[in-house]
Amino acid sequence: MRKFLAAALCLAATVSAAGCGAGVEPSEDATSSAVTLTNCGRKVTYDKVPERVVTNDVGITELMFALGLEDRMAGFAMPDDKGDLSGVPWKEGYEKVRWLSKDQLTKENVLDARADLVFAGWNYGFRDDSGFTPEALKKIGIPSYILTESCRNGRTKTSRGLMPPLDALYTDLTNLGKLFGVEKRAASLIAGFKKQIADVRARAPKGAERPKVFLYDSGQDQPFTSGRYAAPEQVISEAGGVNVMHDVADSWTTVGWESVVERDPDVIVICDYGDVSAEQKRKFLLSYAPLRNVSAVNHRRIFVLDYVDLVESPRNPAAIARLGAYLRTTGR
Repeated sequence: MRKFLAAALCLAATVSAAGCGAGVEPSEDATSSAVTLTNCGRKVTYDKVPERVVTNDVGITELMFALGLEDRMAGFAMPDDKGDLSGVPWKEGYEKVRWLSKDQLTKENVLDARADLVFAGWNYGFRDDSGFTPEALKKIGIPSYILTESCRNGRTKTSRGLMPPLDALYTDLTNLGKLFGVEKRAASLIAGFKKQIADVRARAPKGAERPKVFLYDSGQDQPFTSGRYAAPEQVISEAGGVNVMHDVADSWTTVGWESVVERDPDVIVICDYGDVSAEQKRKFLLSYAPLRNVSAVNHRRIFVLDYVDLVESPRNPAAIARLGAYLRTTGR
């Protein structure tokens, strides 16, 4: 998503038990052997287990927390519009790890933290315009790991997404588990997430009963939304809905309001983050004249998910469960 996105963090109760208080599992090779991973389609070798990881943004940071790796972290960067941290699943991690920046990572704050690994993503920290890239970090001796959801795929210079978003989540958990010697922890998380999602899928509407869903991120002149390559596509589909912008071969992108009206969504999901509150977005949608005949607006079927629910993060399964419960009540 765009570089100014802020992270609105709320409790995802169904994953809280899985995300707190995990210790690093002992690994015979944890400090002695190099580890080779496939990251964004390329083999990358890490000479040692990182001990001072720096992360960018909420979903990436919580991947580390979910694996119990806060003791391996030197800090994180994320905007401060994130809500109350007192009830988040990984509260202890946020309390233990240094908050480096309320904007984004830079070479300066990475060097200041004496980082030995930067875990970020394209448009989630890494960006060409400022020169903060894995290649630039490599030149100063700092390895990187790129969030799989954000991997560039060759459709355009900036297009992202090599695999379905949940597969990206499982890939990163597996890779991080191998790198840090917490394979059992990673496997347990993945198994729990898959079961949670399978339970939602089993109860979801089928066929023509699946409600049409539009993801509204922001924008009044033109809405910013998700095509079929960003995480909301799979969050919506696993919950039992159909992303009305599935035909858009892009990740996070801008469309026209006329395309929303034409597709006539049954439900609108608001992405809650930033300076414009979810309630302000809701009021805009309900009062915007071109949408007055859209089913979701007519029936006031508007559901709110947090930013962290809709980018790759360990909160995706809980978001699917909450959205699935809502979609089962809407009907067609």
